[in-house]
Amino acid sequence: MRCVIARYPFDLTKEGVLSAMKGVAPRPVTGESVTVGRRRYPVKQVGEVVTRQDSRDFSAAEVTRAMTRLGFTCHPAPGSEPAPAPAASAVETASALLGGPDPREA
Repeated sequence: MRCVIARYPFDLTKEGVLSAMKGVAPRPVTGESVTVGRRRYPVKQVGEVVTRQDSRDFSAAEVTRAMTRLGFTCHPAPGSEPAPAPAASAVETASALLGGPDPREA
C-alpha cells in the first residue's frame, strides 16, 4: 500500500511492518498505540522503525491512518474519555419526569 508520512511516499505492506517490528521491544504506551503481532507499540515508535524517520517529523494520526489501512488494530490514548451520551430531548426529559419509560433504555 502506498502512503505518505511526513510528506514522503512509502510502500508499506502488513508483512513488511511485521518483519520490521520483529525483535523490537515496545516502549511504554502513553498515547495512541497499535497492536503489531501480539505486542502493543506506541504509534510513534512504529512510525520511527518503519519509516526510519525521527518521530518529530510526522504525526501520530499519519501513522495511525496507515496502520489502520494495513489492517492493524489501533487504540486511542489511555485515559481518553469516551464520547458523551447524547443529551435527552425535551420530550424524553418530560416523559422521564412524569414517570414514563425512558426510550433510551429500550
